[in-house]
Amino acid sequence: MAKRVSLFVTCMVDQLLPKAGLAMAEVLERAGFDVEFREAQTCCGLPAYQAGCSSQARAVGSHFLNTFVDADYVVVPSTGCAGMLSRDLPHLFPDDPSARTAAQTLSTRVWEFSRFLLEVAKVDSLGARFPHRVTYFDTCCSVPAQAGPRTLLQKVKDLDYVELDGPPECCGFGGLFRWHAPQEADAMTQKQMSRILASKASHVVGLDVGCLLQLREALERGKHAVQTLHLAEVLANQ
Repeated sequence: MAKRVSLFVTCMVDQLLPKAGLAMAEVLERAGFDVEFREAQTCCGLPAYQAGCSSQARAVGSHFLNTFVDADYVVVPSTGCAGMLSRDLPHLFPDDPSARTAAQTLSTRVWEFSRFLLEVAKVDSLGARFPHRVTYFDTCCSVPAQAGPRTLLQKVKDLDYVELDGPPECCGFGGLFRWHAPQEADAMTQKQMSRILASKASHVVGLDVGCLLQLREALERGKHAVQTLHLAEVLANQ
């Protein structure tokens, strides 16, 4: 009997890139899991946590606990949100031992999408085909560079993989950074545009929707043909 996977699609996927969430569900089902979407889910609490709004972050964290407390696995399409839930969630409850213990227990069942495929599902190929030249963009949350997404991409039939030159650097999104320092953020984004265009890739693939949207905006503003895609969208393509 297939194990149950609960999707935590994140605010940005839900509102701005729902195709990534649907693709993630399709890939997980293809890997043999029963996939569910719990409609009560909201946010992981990361924006409030980054802003230092501890009480608001705690309220959101409590709701996450109540929503997913009995989930076998919680799979997340974003490295930033996955990190918040698997690493930082217990820190929201310093004065509530019961909630902190529950958060610690649940955090061990939270998985970023690509890690779940490789480490839990134990699959690196699901029959995807994507006949394009592709590069992968590491997010700040995944530095040093992740081998997992690259392994999955390189197993995709007809995909021409090319690595970006230079070490991974921030795209300029940086959570709240983009709004606090827009000029600095734009300069950082333009630097990444140079790396992407030099690769001659037709598609930039990533795991963090904030970063993908930051890069997409710059590419469209510069009238470049390069497209951005979530890893799940590539793996779902056949």
